[in-house]
Amino acid sequence: MAGAAVSDSRELVLAAVRGAITGADPPPPAVARSYRRRGRRGAPGRVELLCERLRDYRAQTHVVTARGVRSAVAAALAEHGARAVVIPAGLPAAWRPAGVELVEDSGQSAPELAALDGVLTGATVAIAETGTIVLAGGPTEGRRALSLVPDLHVCVVEAAQVVELVPEAFAVLDPLVASQRRPLTFVSGPSATSDIELNRVEGVHGPRTLVVIVVERNT
Repeated sequence: MAGAAVSDSRELVLAAVRGAITGADPPPPAVARSYRRRGRRGAPGRVELLCERLRDYRAQTHVVTARGVRSAVAAALAEHGARAVVIPAGLPAAWRPAGVELVEDSGQSAPELAALDGVLTGATVAIAETGTIVLAGGPTEGRRALSLVPDLHVCVVEAAQVVELVPEAFAVLDPLVASQRRPLTFVSGPSATSDIELNRVEGVHGPRTLVVIVVERNT
């Protein structure tokens, strides 16, 4: 068996050399696709796992019903002292809290966005297994700068948008990219990086604070 593996590897190397000499690249070898493509958790399990993963990344999570979104958003903004936040033009009225200055996006510059206290958006899909929120430039998300410049990001995610696995998320995202050329932003907790001594620093290239509000159906 070991001899066969060596022989196969040798043939691959020789084929690559021949392709380089002749200018004809060999066909790529077949790759086994044995990873899971569909999750097994129900909706409550997906939401629970997503929140658990997000908290691991130091994000804050809240699970509410549709009737409680506005008050949950208001509480999150008040907790972080946000008095003026930018929002995409397509943000639902039911998500817009009173008592806060809501600045609809009109193409503000990065310095203008940075001068605001935060941003309130929706999302396209959320991946429970990796604790990742994906924004795809939809009406409730707006352009990428909105979620990358302000220091606080409050993101509302519908429970129906939560999938378990990465392949399930890309089944949703692929058509948006292919047909509409949508830009994708993957968010797994607050922006963070580490220096050479592994000291964690947050807010270097994105929001320092991420609050995710997951909306379950009213019962």
